[in-house]
Amino acid sequence: MAQLSSFTVPDFHLPFGNSKHPGAARANTEATSWVLQHELVTAAAEQFSGIGVGHLAGRVSGDVPYERVLLLAEWMAWSFVLDDQHDHLIRAGEVAAWRPVTDAITGYLRTGRIESSAAGRNPLVTGFVDLCDRILAGMSERTAARYRTHVPLMLHSLDQEAGNRAAANGPGVQEYVLMRRHSSQILPMMDMVEAGLGIDLPQNVHDLPEFQALVASVLDVISWGNDVFSLPKEHACGDTNNLVSLISFWERCSLPDAVQAVEARIQERIEQYLTEEKRLIQAVHALPGREPSLVDAVTRCVRSYEDWMIGADLWQRYECTRYSDERFAAGLESAYTRPDLVSAA
Repeated sequence: MAQLSSFTVPDFHLPFGNSKHPGAARANTEATSWVLQHELVTAAAEQFSGIGVGHLAGRVSGDVPYERVLLLAEWMAWSFVLDDQHDHLIRAGEVAAWRPVTDAITGYLRTGRIESSAAGRNPLVTGFVDLCDRILAGMSERTAARYRTHVPLMLHSLDQEAGNRAAANGPGVQEYVLMRRHSSQILPMMDMVEAGLGIDLPQNVHDLPEFQALVASVLDVISWGNDVFSLPKEHACGDTNNLVSLISFWERCSLPDAVQAVEARIQERIEQYLTEEKRLIQAVHALPGREPSLVDAVTRCVRSYEDWMIGADLWQRYECTRYSDERFAAGLESAYTRPDLVSAA
C-alpha cells in the first residue's frame, strides 16, 4: 500500500449556502444520551459526543420541528455504532456473527416482528426497532417504501466492504463508487429528511433519469469528500474501501496525488449536479398531468440535497472529531466501541 504523508483536506468549493438548526447542540447531547440508554455505548460518552451527530442533523434537516432533528441525530448515532461494530468484527475475524443482527433488522422491516429472541435482545436490534417505529410513523407510504428498500441495501453494502477487505486486491473504482452510494448510509437519512420537510414526490419523479442522475451526483460528492476526510484512519488500518486508496492502487500514483484526483472528481461532479438540476426541472415541467405544486416540491427536494452536500462538508471540517481524533487517525478502535456488543443479549 502506498505511503501516506501529511496532507490538508482540500476546499471542495461547494457553491451552496447552509444554515444550522438552533437545536443542533441539544440534539447532539440527547442523541448521545439515547445511545447510552440503549447500551450501544457504555463508556467514553464524551468521545462519542465528539462525532457531532446532532450538528450534522441540524445542518441537513432544514426548518423542521426539533423532534425531527433529534430523531435524525439518534439514527445517525445508531448508524455510526453500527459501522464501527462492523469494522470491529472485520478486524477480529468474526464477521459471521453479524448475520443474526442484520437478519433481525431486515426481518423487522418486512414483518414488524423479531423472529429470534436472542437477536431481539441485542442493543443494535432494540435500538433499531425503537427508531424504525418512530421513523415510519412520520412517513408517507411512498417514502416508507423507499426507506424499507434503502436500509437493506445499506446493510448489504457493509457485507461488500468486508469482502473487499478480505480480497487480495480492492474493487475497481467504478464498482466501489456504486457500492459507496449505499455504504455511505445516506439514502435512509435523506428519506427521513424529506419526510420531515413534508416532501412526498410521486414515484414517476423518482423514476426520471434526470432525478436518478441528480441523486447519484449528490451521493458521490458527499461520499468522496468523506473518503478524503477519513483517509488517515482507513489507511492506518489497511482499509482500502476508500476512493483515494483505490485510485492510488489502480493508477499507481501516490496518495497525495490520489487526493488531488479525488478533488478534481468532486469538482466535476458538482458541475454535473448543477447541470442535472436544470435538466430535472425541465423534465418535471414536461410531465403530463403535472400538478402545479410539483415543481415547488422538487425544488425544495433539490435544496435539501444541497444542504446535504455543504452541511456534511462543514460538519466534517469544524464539528466532528471522528476523523481528527488521534486514536482514529492511528487506525485504532474508538474508546467507545463495545467489543461484546454484537454478542450481547
